[in-house]
Amino acid sequence: MKVSESWLREWVNPAVGTDELVAQLTMAGLEVDAIESVAGDFTGVIVGEIVACEQHPDADKLRVTQVAGLPDGPTQVVCGAANARVGIKIPFATIGAELPGDFQIKKAKLRGVESFGMLCGQTELKAGDDDTGLWELAADAPVGADIRNYLNLNDKLIEVDLTPNRSDCLSVKGIAREVGVLFRAPVQSPAIDPITATIADTFPVKLSAGAACSRYVGRVIRNIDITKPSPAWLQDKLVRAGLRSIDAVVDVTNYVLVELGQPMHAFDLSKLSGGIDVRLAKQDEALTLLDGQEVKLNADTMVIADQQGALAIAGVFGGKPSSVTTETRDIFLESAFFNPLAVAGRARSYGLHTDSSHRFERGVDYNLQVEAIERATALLLEIVGGEAGPLTHVTNDHLPQERQVTLRKARIVSGLSLEMADDEVVDILTRLGLSLVSQNADGWTFNVPSYRFDISIEADLLEELARVYGYNRLPTRALATPIQIDERPEAVLGVSAVRRQLVARGYQEAITFSFIEPKLSALFDPKCEPVVLRNPISADLAAMRTSLLPGLVTVLRNNLNRQQERVRLFETGLRFVPSEKGGVDGLQQEAMLAGLIYGSRLPEAWSNVAEAVDFFDIKGDLESVLAVTGNAKDFSFQAGEHSALHPGQTAAIYLNGELQGYVGALHPTLQQQLDIPKNVFLFELKLSAVTQARVPAFSSLSRFPEVRRDLAILIDRQVAAKTLMDTVSAAAGEHVTDLKVFDVYMGKGIDPHRKSVALGLTFQHPSRTLNEDEVNASIDAVIKSLEANFAATLR
Repeated sequence: MKVSESWLREWVNPAVGTDELVAQLTMAGLEVDAIESVAGDFTGVIVGEIVACEQHPDADKLRVTQVAGLPDGPTQVVCGAANARVGIKIPFATIGAELPGDFQIKKAKLRGVESFGMLCGQTELKAGDDDTGLWELAADAPVGADIRNYLNLNDKLIEVDLTPNRSDCLSVKGIAREVGVLFRAPVQSPAIDPITATIADTFPVKLSAGAACSRYVGRVIRNIDITKPSPAWLQDKLVRAGLRSIDAVVDVTNYVLVELGQPMHAFDLSKLSGGIDVRLAKQDEALTLLDGQEVKLNADTMVIADQQGALAIAGVFGGKPSSVTTETRDIFLESAFFNPLAVAGRARSYGLHTDSSHRFERGVDYNLQVEAIERATALLLEIVGGEAGPLTHVTNDHLPQERQVTLRKARIVSGLSLEMADDEVVDILTRLGLSLVSQNADGWTFNVPSYRFDISIEADLLEELARVYGYNRLPTRALATPIQIDERPEAVLGVSAVRRQLVARGYQEAITFSFIEPKLSALFDPKCEPVVLRNPISADLAAMRTSLLPGLVTVLRNNLNRQQERVRLFETGLRFVPSEKGGVDGLQQEAMLAGLIYGSRLPEAWSNVAEAVDFFDIKGDLESVLAVTGNAKDFSFQAGEHSALHPGQTAAIYLNGELQGYVGALHPTLQQQLDIPKNVFLFELKLSAVTQARVPAFSSLSRFPEVRRDLAILIDRQVAAKTLMDTVSAAAGEHVTDLKVFDVYMGKGIDPHRKSVALGLTFQHPSRTLNEDEVNASIDAVIKSLEANFAATLR
């Protein structure tokens, strides 16, 4: 909203300068974006009148003029403007005048003819954009008057950036109300008296749009003289508000729009047929707009129509067929209230944005229509003459209802940290236009004025108090809120710790969709029928995933397509498995952890051997995660089967005997179907298995030496390492502190059905040194147990 300071001060004139006025408006929430002078800095320019004009004797484009304005009589000025002629009044820069750009007027000689001044255009005074010639002033401009005073060129333009909820300030009247409240200054609005009808002519109006239009006011005005121009003061105010002058009728409607905030429109009465009907458009109904654009209307667009068809898009733009022209003698003037929801978005749907739509979309005072049409009528009768008929005032049951809002005293204290005096609260809110309905010990109830669409709840009244009282005056207080710190049990390992461990192992976290392609789901988990979405984003995101592995493999393929040959990925997320045991709508949601490795074991470097990853690489990575929980000994890996994994390279993961997930190589058939050139190794297990941690407990370190014994045994090839180690550990006794397999050999010199396994056993006592007999006894027990259970023999 751009408003002229001089126009604003006609309404309210606080005893403050421009800077303080602007600062206070900004602090009250009406942020001022810019302050602009209406003209450049200049002095010594008066109103001059050309009383004689002759062609320059030596220049075709120059004229020698005699200009009245100075006390000594006409002054000779050489001028090159094409519109220089006798009788016009123009800005006359006299000798010694200073123009914008530090340009001083001096006596000069142009092609041998002396010139004692300069005749100016708008651009030379930086008072407008018209650079076609001299600035022609009004015929009644007082010759010799200082042009700054005559045209009020000391004025400032204040551009206010309003938030969408403050539609009440999209007018001079609205901003004047705010200034009056902020500075406790009286607001003096122009006298707007009802116009007495001098003719009985009316034009029928019908409201068929229901709640979209609940009030419509119209008036017939006959015998106007539209050839009469708008007065200079009105044109100047429009120009300073960012509007151009068109003709007296349009200028008056625009003037009322800027002054009061009520959009209006005038129809040529002779072009109307039957009566006005405010209705919804018919689909693809045609309308030629004032700018010549022809649009096809949508069925949700409200229009002003007559019997012949649509005349205007209601609240947006008028139509050309019914527009006022130079031949117009009779008009029908309208002023209406449209529901903001019925107008919002309609202008944009046709590529339009008008001053009317800008206001109607945000809300116009529903009690302003009669006042606006009376104001416009009075101005029209004054400027173009004519005879006014009585008002046609039509309403329905959909007018907004009066609102009441209650404000509690305790809410002021809690919301503003301020105890405000009762009379100050009432004073601020009543000056804002609210009326006190009732008051008690707890608070007040106010009626909200019709122009304040943004006030509907108690918090809105608090905001009004704060901004008028002054945000800078509100006390500053640190918030004091009791905070309860949630328990973080040591037995629960955060997911972040799991992520950190995998990142430390060279993995990168992936986040994939919870939806996958149904065919891909069938490849990885053919036994489980996924839940299919009714309205999927796309065909390849149509099924809820039953495993995280398809998403990770898809990410791998994307990386391979972009020449990334070494990939390590992990993801945490939910899988969605249909279940009859429970869940939401028979869908069990489980948090899972999945990982994938592909390519070389080590990053490419001169010192690294180019070896491909294998099963034990991913198993080692997974075991490092299990070790973070402190429960690594409770986990076990056993040969298993999974539809998406290699039958001979798959291990099932158990925690205390309960299945938690799988680790292994991608099934060769699946690898071929997905066109992946090298082996892929994956794991997936329940996230809950790695978020339950063992609380660390102290155990003292033994000061006594360790004893290490190695055994090399021959056993059947089918014996699993886990089974072998469990047997050895049970037979070795309580003093075994470490047991490891440090070598496995199968090949030449050994029965092809057997393998050689080398075991390292470490013994240590916490309180004394173990003797040779004790260690030998443990080793003998181990050997006997191996012989009995696996028919093992020593090498």
